[in-house]
Amino acid sequence: MALRLYNTLSLQVEPFAPADGKTVRMYSCGPTVYNYAHIGNLRTFTFNDTLRRWLRYRGFALQHVMNITDVEDKIIRKSMELGVPMEEYTRKYEQYFLEDMSSMRLEKPEQIVRATEHIREMVDLISALSEKGFTYESDGSVYYRISKFPSYGKLSHNDFSGIQAGARVDNDEYDKDDARDFVLWKQRKGAEPCCEAPFGAGLPGWHIECSAMAMKYLGDTLDIHTGGVDLAFPHHENEIAQSEAATGKPFSRFWLHCEHLHVDMQKMSKSLGNIFTLRELVEMGHAPEALRFVLMSVPYRKKLNFTLDSLKAAQSSIERLRNYKLRLETDRLSAGTNAAVSALGKTALQKFEEAMDDDLNTAEALAAIFEYLRETNTLLDQGAFLDGNRPEALHLLSQFDKVFDVLTPTTVEGALDDSLVEALIAERTAAKKSKQFARADEIRNQLLDAGIVLEDTKDGVRWKRK
Repeated sequence: MALRLYNTLSLQVEPFAPADGKTVRMYSCGPTVYNYAHIGNLRTFTFNDTLRRWLRYRGFALQHVMNITDVEDKIIRKSMELGVPMEEYTRKYEQYFLEDMSSMRLEKPEQIVRATEHIREMVDLISALSEKGFTYESDGSVYYRISKFPSYGKLSHNDFSGIQAGARVDNDEYDKDDARDFVLWKQRKGAEPCCEAPFGAGLPGWHIECSAMAMKYLGDTLDIHTGGVDLAFPHHENEIAQSEAATGKPFSRFWLHCEHLHVDMQKMSKSLGNIFTLRELVEMGHAPEALRFVLMSVPYRKKLNFTLDSLKAAQSSIERLRNYKLRLETDRLSAGTNAAVSALGKTALQKFEEAMDDDLNTAEALAAIFEYLRETNTLLDQGAFLDGNRPEALHLLSQFDKVFDVLTPTTVEGALDDSLVEALIAERTAAKKSKQFARADEIRNQLLDAGIVLEDTKDGVRWKRK
């Protein structure tokens, strides 16, 4: 079954393959680095990770570019309020974001590019648009004339034919139902930082940044452009208008948008105090992979309701997976291969892959894996799961984890390494044999304090990290 993705541009699920059949040229709107990323932001970036992992699972190479927005209205205001140079202010939050990505096991795109390092490309793109008559100057700033682009609104599927000519907006974000000529280059105000350009000292508007960087690294037409659903209008609509006016070519073949995350059925807001960051959740004792599991458990085009209980349930689900893998690796099984068990594994893998091919239906993919766990755990108990079935089951878990990546516990700084754990377990076993039970209990408690849980079974001692 071929991979199919929902395209916001066509409002349809379409078969997907890269234009050249080999390499997916993908652009993702990255963070605006003026604060810590919250879990709503991280849902979008986890979706990007799921998509790129599945594209590679299906044999495609990737040329994935993500931007860092390090010049924007909020950044300028905040850095000036604090009296800190803009670069110093943004680098701190950029580093925090990259650390969160690593903690969440989000793969780095092939290129991460900063807006401030591509001002020349933005100026050149604005100049090209001006030469084609798509811009005008007013009060020292340069604006895009959307009435010159008849298909404006084709991504958000809004009819803007009755827009008020000449109405314009200077800020980077504006009302979702309000189409206005948007700023490409903002004249410097007061003591704001600025760059020189043929149209005067100032800074680029937010929308021109992504168009310039995407086309520099990926060419005039991308295979996939991703972002949060809140970016479809005006940001992505404006990207299309800018890019296609400059090149005369389609800007992106597919547009994929990740839905909102709510907390306890409410939108996140400072006034409600329900905005969580990854760092806050980790301080509360939750593992980063538990948040990863929650964010992946609901298909990206459905709203996700986050609760602390859902985080606890995710950790329990991850423990089920890890315990099953541990059982596969350590149980003593009878020789041979049970064909019926092999058939269960093939069916589970097929269901898993079909679900992921169906516009990344992660909920159905998870259901296929947990159904297999339930069935085969029973067969293990009954002795019907044989030694020859072990590699098949481990292969299925490996394929699952190529995408979900939750089977390996997060290593806490200063944690005991595996060889030391094994040595302590061997010492405990020897202590029990020589009836030094106090020493055996002391070692068990030492390991427990280090996050190592022991399980004494008829096949020997199993251990796992909490």
